[in-house]
Amino acid sequence: MFKVGIIGTGTIARKMAHTVNETPNTQLYAIASRTLEKAQSFANEFNAPTAYGSYEQLAKDENIDLVYIATPHTFHAENALMCLEHGRNVLVEKPFAVNAKQAEEVFAKAREKGLFAGEAMWTRFAPLQKEMQKLIKEGVIGEVTSVTASAGGFLTDVPRLVEPALAGGALLDIGIYPLNFASMIIHSEIVRIDTHAVLTDKGVDAQNAFIITYKDGKMAALFSSILSEAGWNGVIYGTEGRIEVEYFLDIRKITIVKNYKRRELLPPPQINGFDFELNAAVDAIANGKCETEEMPHSETVKMLKIMDYLRGRWGVKYPFE
Repeated sequence: MFKVGIIGTGTIARKMAHTVNETPNTQLYAIASRTLEKAQSFANEFNAPTAYGSYEQLAKDENIDLVYIATPHTFHAENALMCLEHGRNVLVEKPFAVNAKQAEEVFAKAREKGLFAGEAMWTRFAPLQKEMQKLIKEGVIGEVTSVTASAGGFLTDVPRLVEPALAGGALLDIGIYPLNFASMIIHSEIVRIDTHAVLTDKGVDAQNAFIITYKDGKMAALFSSILSEAGWNGVIYGTEGRIEVEYFLDIRKITIVKNYKRRELLPPPQINGFDFELNAAVDAIANGKCETEEMPHSETVKMLKIMDYLRGRWGVKYPFE
């Protein structure tokens, strides 16, 4: 049985706890919080046999095969490095780190220790993502010319999304999804990024838009916001049709539109979408790999470098940087 530990007890941790419990051959073995009381309550709710009142105690537990890090993203790199130092494989909730420098440090430590470290960007692991790639490769919509995607919600009341000290703003938490979506489709070199953001009075981005132009002439127009519900949908345009993607976070439906006809594809049965990233991490660890094919280290760093560049253009710098 593959034993999983979770650091953090928030909403995203609860979703993964449910996933582990419903996934064959995995066991939710341990929970860690900053207080033992909170960890024990979470462990009792999800039938985990072990609870720890500190993250380091969990990291030192040699029974654990994989640690899922579900703390606020300002702590992702710190928590991942601690776990790796103690010999634990890590699956880190997105964004993997706050900036590319942090991510590169964590991946270097993983390689040094011969351990797995991956970003839990569930979009990359969705079954329909692979079907989408297949359709594009087969030329179903001709040659891809452009991608559009938007994401957002009414989220200004969420502290971690508005506080600079918590790496707040739309980009790292929400804009990362449209960015990953475009990167899954267009693999060409980026030659230009045009962008603008509206900042809050605390200096983080409330909403942003950016257009990426690639060396082969393809383009991606992307938008994210914490001010409005922005659809969470994307479209891939080709010379002979388009593919509409519904809720591209875990891709709930894709529609091929060609010659005025529409054909829909739905995903296979799933637990909640997190099961695919969990299984990919388990398989990678079982095969002695330090990364997954779906979300390799190079792609995580690439995404963070683009977001570093965008924040630089907007003048958004976090106090700890």
